[in-house]
Amino acid sequence: MDARELIDRRYSCRTYLERPISDADRDALTAFMALKTVGPLGSDVRFGLIAASSDDEGALKRLGTYGFIKGARGFLLGAVRRGPGDLEDYGYLLEEVVLHATGLGLGTCWLGGTFTRSTFTSRFGGVDRDETIPAVVSLGYPGDDGSGRIREREQGTRRLPPDQLFFDGEWAEPLGRDRLDGHGDALEAVRMAPSATNKQPWRIVRRGGDWHFYLVRTKGYGKGSPWFKLLRIADLQRVDLGIAMCHFELVARESGRDGRWVVEDPGLALPAPGIEYTATWRG
Repeated sequence: MDARELIDRRYSCRTYLERPISDADRDALTAFMALKTVGPLGSDVRFGLIAASSDDEGALKRLGTYGFIKGARGFLLGAVRRGPGDLEDYGYLLEEVVLHATGLGLGTCWLGGTFTRSTFTSRFGGVDRDETIPAVVSLGYPGDDGSGRIREREQGTRRLPPDQLFFDGEWAEPLGRDRLDGHGDALEAVRMAPSATNKQPWRIVRRGGDWHFYLVRTKGYGKGSPWFKLLRIADLQRVDLGIAMCHFELVARESGRDGRWVVEDPGLALPAPGIEYTATWRG
């Protein structure tokens, strides 16, 4: 399957069959993860697959709304070295692993929360002082007879329209269909990317051959939030940006539109507080 099809097939699977992950699928995921060690912004990342245990239900309940994950047979997780672009790189690379798992017929669901002190960390083998585990992904064979995917597709129709996400040259000018330059599928893949509580915190401004990615913060999320600091929760909306970057690059390349990631803020006047430049895809 191509990237666009995998992105369309992936959904937040929350109910799994009581069936262990096969050795063949485990080996395929492990081999793929071994290739994903450096993110597009230069961060060092390492991933692993751990089997589910009886302690996981309690750990998941402590995450709040994700306490209803049922029957996960394993978890994908990783540690990223702290530094500029670390959370974006983590989201980018782990989404690649998620899409690979989708191609193997496995269901997944992104989970964000306080993992640095949880059982997940010790079973992963611990983390160094300069590393962090921003999020994990539940894993198993889907057990919801497709209803979860149908529900998520229906929710997708209520996502922000393209003219509120993608702009041409400046923030006041929505990107018209006649200006997509072959990137229409890549932009739609970004629009349908998963994000924490479906806030879609990404925006893209196109200028010439550059596609500038910005984070539009949701109030109460991430940097500056006392609640996030108290619970030591990662800045999940930066992870979301990495997922969006992954979708864009995979589908752009598949559409014959090559490029590379650079961090060169174009210095555009921002329309509101809480907007931060992240990176640029240079075609």
